[in-house]
Amino acid sequence: MEQPKYRRILLKLSGEALAGPKHFGLDYDVVTDICRSVKEAAELGTEIAIVVGGGNFWRGRSNEKMDRTRADHMGMLATVINSLAIADALEQLDVPVRVQTAIEMRQIAEPYIRNRAVRHLEKGRVVVFGCGTGNPFFSTDTAAALRAVEIDADIILKATMVDGVYDCDPTKYPEAVRFDYISYIDVLNRGLGIMDSTATSLCMDNEVPIMVFSMVDPQNIVRAVLGEDIGTIVRSAQQ
Repeated sequence: MEQPKYRRILLKLSGEALAGPKHFGLDYDVVTDICRSVKEAAELGTEIAIVVGGGNFWRGRSNEKMDRTRADHMGMLATVINSLAIADALEQLDVPVRVQTAIEMRQIAEPYIRNRAVRHLEKGRVVVFGCGTGNPFFSTDTAAALRAVEIDADIILKATMVDGVYDCDPTKYPEAVRFDYISYIDVLNRGLGIMDSTATSLCMDNEVPIMVFSMVDPQNIVRAVLGEDIGTIVRSAQQ
């Protein structure tokens, strides 16, 4: 069996990735394909935590007429729907999993408790974190950075629709150049929108590297865990 490069990871999934070609809601076949790759990565021995967005159901920022705090709370609930879908797909694949939410909803998930989450990971369970940070005005990218720091993850694997970080939008500019490595400060200075500035700064301050890779092929999750060169690593210049 191949040996994973990372002992413990935080996988950041967008809500849109779960919608598939429908671009809204959940495509359960897509969710299952992603979870098969999560299972394969877990079977390599890597401990896996997941943070998922809610953009396939709700984007609070795009609803300017609504109170921002309330809109963000609605977005948090959308992440719980996605978290439960991921948990269900993993369970059907015989993967032990727990959902923890930053806002208590004890009838359907555990409240987020850092030590309990770490214990689940140590026992080989996948842990899915819902509700972001539990606070409005913070993105699920920031939640991913925060949870990664809290659980002492080796790296954040950020699954996107492009195969890394480019100097400009590759969907608009064919001449865009992809980076193999880039520093946190360069990401911030160049305004490269791989994560919001709060999330990037939190990773920089705590030296948590970020791998940005394409989710078009879910098997890339396994390749990322094995340390294959499939995307861009964001890290400090000294790492």
